[in-house]
Amino acid sequence: MPGGGSSIFTDPGGYEAGLGGMLDLLVLRPRQFHARLTWVELPHLRLLRAQEAAARIAYVRLPPEQVFVTFLTQPDASLVCGGETLRFGDLMFHARGEYLHQRTTGATHWGAISLSPDSLAGFARALADRDLVPPDVARVMRPQSADCRRLLRLHAEAIRIAERDLRQIAHREVARALDQDLMLALISGLTRGAVPRDGEPDRGPGAISAALEALLAVHRDRTLRMREIGDAVGMSEAALRSDCAKLLGISLQRYQRLRRLALAHAELMRTHRAANADLLVQRYGFSDIHRFVTDYWRAFGEMPSIDARNRVT
Repeated sequence: MPGGGSSIFTDPGGYEAGLGGMLDLLVLRPRQFHARLTWVELPHLRLLRAQEAAARIAYVRLPPEQVFVTFLTQPDASLVCGGETLRFGDLMFHARGEYLHQRTTGATHWGAISLSPDSLAGFARALADRDLVPPDVARVMRPQSADCRRLLRLHAEAIRIAERDLRQIAHREVARALDQDLMLALISGLTRGAVPRDGEPDRGPGAISAALEALLAVHRDRTLRMREIGDAVGMSEAALRSDCAKLLGISLQRYQRLRRLALAHAELMRTHRAANADLLVQRYGFSDIHRFVTDYWRAFGEMPSIDARNRVT
């Protein structure tokens, strides 16, 4: 049934939930975080627009039952997906069930369209007389200018309706017209745009995303050395350092520290009670309670809710 909604978030955890748990968010300056998320459900398409105020890194897990296309919605925005920098006017055509790192360097407005693989194939055949399936490896497409402008205009129009007068989306004819127009623009953008290069697609830096996050999830209690990570994922230290710079935009050591700090913050927010100080420090690999409290204050602008009276011996 057609519908939609719009929400404002000042907490990264709420924003993650608003995106259906598809990503784990690491905000570089949490006190600056502010985001608005708008979604629209049409007969065959689901639209998203995200407006974010602060730089962040996200580990994204796309559900395999949907096909996703991601793009920027403003010319001055920044978005790096799997190490690939999107320009305004590009479409990131994702692989089904893809795991990737997605990051921004500042305030960013981005959008996404998702649909079922059957809808994609059926409409591509009907509208463009083409077989169209998601790539095995995500790739950047460059639509023709007219197709891109039409897609962005229709996406923005649907988002404005959801934000200002949601009743229109619930109207069957309005939803049907938007759905058809957007589907035509999307199919045109994907089939008439720049042809991907021949040969086997280059997996690029994004190939290590899933292996890296799985490794860090197991070793959340300490900072892994580059050699340890390289050996685990089958890469040289130089190649790992280069790929992580493209994926994360920061050093892998800093990423691990911020990641553990975000996990500790999420635990404290989830339990709503004072945690044992020593256990928390041990669980997330901080050198001592003083370092943890200092880093926590700098990141979140508040003291952590911890109980230091019962020390672990």
